[in-house]
Amino acid sequence: MPPPASITLTPSVAAMLLLASGVASGQTPQEHVHQMSHMVMPFDMTKTLHVFRMTDTGGIERVVAKDAGATEQVGLIQQHLKSEAARFQQGDYSDPQKLHGVDMPGLQELVAGASRVKVTYSPRVDGAELVFSTTDPHLLTAIHRWFGAQLSEHGADAKAE
Repeated sequence: MPPPASITLTPSVAAMLLLASGVASGQTPQEHVHQMSHMVMPFDMTKTLHVFRMTDTGGIERVVAKDAGATEQVGLIQQHLKSEAARFQQGDYSDPQKLHGVDMPGLQELVAGASRVKVTYSPRVDGAELVFSTTDPHLLTAIHRWFGAQLSEHGADAKAE
């Protein structure tokens, strides 16, 4: 039996493999989300703010342009959140999974229980918002856990209300 062929990794190939694996040495979850956000969101995260408010029936996720006069950013926010509302209502949370990972707190429960969570889109002058509501206590907890994880991982680009 011949010896196994040796594989030589150049630094650039090694770096690509590391990035493809989703693991970058020393990278915080906030840095990862900030760096990868353009793969999921059409707007510039540095020019927007995600605002999360947990409610007794679910929660409100608002994305606003830091400069309300930034009409291009506002349009991109509205386009994205309108699309996300339709996807979430069908149980398609693939965008948050791409950005935060499949093990994100609350996410799998929201996927499985999508028919029991109402997601409503509303445009705003400075962006848009999604209202999540449910009567299922398990899914209410999932929404709150999911919001908490987003707050943590978006870092300075997010705040609680």
